[in-house]
This record gives sequence, C-alpha cells and structure tokens, in this order.
Amino acid sequence: MVRLPAQTDPPLSPRQTLPTMYDLPSEHLEEPGLPDEFHSLQPHLLRQTFQPVNWNPEEIFVGVDINLYYDLHHPNWYKRPDWFAVVGVSRLYEGHDLRLSYVLWQELVSPFVVVELLSPGTEDDDLGRTIRQAGKPPTKWQVYEQILRVPYYFIFSRYTNELQAFRWVAGAYESAELTDGRLLIPPLGLSLGLWQGCYQGIERLWLRWFTSQGDLIPLPEEDAIAANQRATLAEERAERLAARLRELGVNPDELD
Repeated sequence: MVRLPAQTDPPLSPRQTLPTMYDLPSEHLEEPGLPDEFHSLQPHLLRQTFQPVNWNPEEIFVGVDINLYYDLHHPNWYKRPDWFAVVGVSRLYEGHDLRLSYVLWQELVSPFVVVELLSPGTEDDDLGRTIRQAGKPPTKWQVYEQILRVPYYFIFSRYTNELQAFRWVAGAYESAELTDGRLLIPPLGLSLGLWQGCYQGIERLWLRWFTSQGDLIPLPEEDAIAANQRATLAEERAERLAARLRELGVNPDELD
C-alpha cells in the first residue's frame, strides 16, 4: 500500500508528493482478459491511423495496454485500456522519456478517446454491467464516465463485429449513433469506424480511423503502394505521348 505523504503548509501539489510513473507498477496485476493476437494487431492499426488534423503530433500521446492511474487518494488504483489517446499533452513524459504508464496527477490531462476490445473476461466491465463492490476500486465504466470524464468511449467486439460508441454529455455517457459505420469526432477532425480490409495479412473487419469526410487515413505501406501506382501511371502516360509524337514524325528524344 502506498502511504500518503504528510501535508505541509502550504500544501504541496499531488504532482510533487504522490508516486510518479517510475514508482508505480507497469505490468499486469491480476488483470483479467489476457491479450490475444487481435489485441496486439488492432491497437497498432489504430495507432498508425490516428492523425488528428487539429493537433501537433508532438502534443498527442497514444497508450496501448498500459496502466492508467487515475486517483490521487488511491495511487495504486489503475485501469488498463486496450487503446486510448490524449491530446494536448507532450508525446513524451516530461518531454524526454517514453512512458511506463500514464499517471493522471502527473500529466493533468485526461484521455480524449478510449477504445476497449471485448473479450469474455472483461465484457461486463467494458459495458458497464459490473457492480462496484464495497471497498474495491470503481468499475471501468465508472472511471471513464465519472472520474476521467472521457469524451468518447468506444467498445468493439471482434466476435460480433459490433461497434458501440458513447459520448460524454452532462455527466453521463449517451449512446451515439453511427453513420455509415463511423462516428465523427469534430474536435479531432477525424471519425472512427469499421473497415473491411487486409491488415498484416489478415482479412477481416477492423476498427480504423478515417478523415472527417470518411476517407481512409493511409497506412505507411498504403502510401508507398499509392506512390508506386502514381509513378506507374505517369510512366504509362509518358510512353503513350512518346508513341503519339513518333506517329506524327517527331522524335521525343530530341525534345527539350
């Protein structure tokens, strides 16, 4: 148990007195729902396509399966979202180090988006069906809704291919209706939705970030493929033009 420090006069801030990410555990501590292969691939796809147009990349942090410490009165309490994003915070801890975990009283900025991937061991907690037990930490839903007040919460089941979206409105989550399988998030200039495609050699329905207009945000390999296709088309056009010039009796090699 972490013992809270004695107060001073004037009192020091929690940032100065409570444990930092270096002091708190970063590994699983009896956490239900062991990650499977999907839990490795899907968050990586989300990370690669999360490119908010309204934020500098150096002011965006994306967390994948790391501890999120949220209660300065109970420094050992944490949740471990499958994927979450914070905007308006340094990409690196203190501007220079990779994070071991995300400690709210150190960072002072709550996640803007949280995504949970349903698994049999965590489904009730993800969907807010778990009842908090006396003397135990709050449920995942309670932390996201009432403590962190995460503006956008998504739950995706790879078993049913169902995406559920919730918006934080006036102190509680409200179910948000998807349009064409996507939900627009205006503050980010993005939308999050479902995409049928091949990722890492696996063809299935994936959760992926889109532009606000619904266009795919390309992966690096997709950018490379598109660049090659553009180069090929340019070469074909040049060859057709050269052939036409030869038909007209002009040698294209002699043109400037």
